Amino acid sequence: MMDHEKVNILLVDDQPAKLLAYEVILKELGENLVVAASGREALEILLKNEIAIILVDVCMPELDGFELAAMIREHPRFQKTAMIFISAIQVSDIDRLRGYEMGAVDYVPVPVVPEVLRAKIKVFAELYRKTRQLERLNAELEDRVRARTAELEKSTAKLVESEQRRSMAIAAGKMGSWDWDWINGDWMWDEGQYRIFGVNPNSFEVTSANIQALLHPDDLDELRKAIAEFSKGARSYEAEFRVNRPDGEVRWCVGTAAATIDWNGRVVRVSGVTVDISERKRAEERQTLLTREVDHRAKNALALAQSIVRLTRADTVKTYVDAVEGRINALARVHTILSLSSWQGAEIGKLVDEELAPYCRGGQIQLSGAEVQLQPATAQTLALALHELVTNSAKYGALSVVSGQLSITWDVENDLLALVWEETGGPSVRTPVSRGFGTRSLIASVESQLGGRVLFDWRAEGLVCRLLVPLVRPAPMPMQNDRYAGMPAGRPFQKVS
Repeated sequence: MMDHEKVNILLVDDQPAKLLAYEVILKELGENLVVAASGREALEILLKNEIAIILVDVCMPELDGFELAAMIREHPRFQKTAMIFISAIQVSDIDRLRGYEMGAVDYVPVPVVPEVLRAKIKVFAELYRKTRQLERLNAELEDRVRARTAELEKSTAKLVESEQRRSMAIAAGKMGSWDWDWINGDWMWDEGQYRIFGVNPNSFEVTSANIQALLHPDDLDELRKAIAEFSKGARSYEAEFRVNRPDGEVRWCVGTAAATIDWNGRVVRVSGVTVDISERKRAEERQTLLTREVDHRAKNALALAQSIVRLTRADTVKTYVDAVEGRINALARVHTILSLSSWQGAEIGKLVDEELAPYCRGGQIQLSGAEVQLQPATAQTLALALHELVTNSAKYGALSVVSGQLSITWDVENDLLALVWEETGGPSVRTPVSRGFGTRSLIASVESQLGGRVLFDWRAEGLVCRLLVPLVRPAPMPMQNDRYAGMPAGRPFQKVS
């Protein structure tokens, strides 16, 4: 699904006037608005259409909003559909909890503020589009892997059926054949079989005991089962098994065996073909891991974005939208850095550069520090913390005036990252008396999520903030006997006139 494609938004209310009002408010978003005058009509529409967001009135006759939400969540298709409740009465905390348990993502009180409703709907519509993009990419990836796996399986079947292909496989070390005299126990291996098992034909003695020693212990029961099946009269047998090579490498193989029967119906010889399928197995494992990783990252990204939308507070709609967009953009920038490293980590210098790039002008910002590789979770949290600091500085601190200067330095000692944010030359600073949302989120993310500390020094000439972040997750940090112990922790920002 492309970004410009419209999504369906279902409006549910038993009063036509309200439905018309919601349509007028949301029309400028350019999405597909679908209306339902009752809960039952809404269920019918849901079963026939893909709905991104449901805007539903809590108080409706016959089937209220809570009951409708419960029925929707019971259906597997709609367990992740965003639902926003509209309530014309005062909603208690218990009612809110009940709504969130039913799957609500937000509440909108009546009278509805058009700008607020549009902003909320817009955010969830974009989240829906991004989620569908991830699902489509994941599906395409799965299709490619399935197609590739099918090609490999088809190739393996041809190798078994064709002697010419078999010879090519032996030369490449992917296939081998063997023969076992059922009566006297003698074995014969070809070159490909020795190669698959990773042993030297000149020194390895092919015996039942030596072969079993090279098989993975968990697969020995499969060998015993095959012998038992042949003893009962089976003509053929196929199984997957692992080979523990002498050099320690483990190889996945598929073995096909066929029995030769004498005129009395007794097994006299068993011959077979071994195909090395390690690459196919590794491809399957990579696909499984990648699928899980994509799902995990998508859920984490959506959870962070949803938290930002829910927790952001502002005096005006524009301020609210700007704050949400700023925090999500900060998260997007660090995701870009992490994606370039295949999510192995982020170098702190690049992270700081990206987050401060929109504010770099006229040499106001100086950066200094060693190369430090951050884990993905640490990088995400630190990016949001830097965003809050630079946003505050641009509004009220050193970056709000041309004469202001900002210095950011960092170093590492005993797996502890110490980042110092120092402002000078800006407006006069006073120690604040209350905490804003940005400050609270900065402190909470660094201290609660990373087990670190945030230290503020409100000097008249400019703020100094120190972020102490463990590069690994140790036991709780000591609160004394360190070089920053004398600094006050967790002090909030303050707007300075």
